Amino acid sequence: MTAELAVLLPAVVLVLVIVLTAAAAGAAHVRCADAARAGARAAALGESPAEVEAIAERLAGGRAQVQVSHQGQWVRVEVRATLPLGPLAGLIPISAQLSTPVEPGLTGALP
Repeated sequence: MTAELAVLLPAVVLVLVIVLTAAAAGAAHVRCADAARAGARAAALGESPAEVEAIAERLAGGRAQVQVSHQGQWVRVEVRATLPLGPLAGLIPISAQLSTPVEPGLTGALP
């Protein structure tokens, strides 16, 4: 019984690490998507790019990078983050982007 445990324990630990990493990646992706949605909504309603970035960073977490761009009548917010995996940080990039039309009447207020 001890030999079987010694053989199976590393495999069980590896599977547990993989499952927890996948769950963390999924949660980070949801946070990035929510941040991109909230940022795009704020930008479409006429908020300044600095305020849009602050909203998205607050929702995505402190390590997230936010990029706001305007393309004609559309505003696009992209949020990028990485999983904090210790020495393996940066191996799993997480990103989400959302484009939405600017509210009518606010097109002159865009930077």
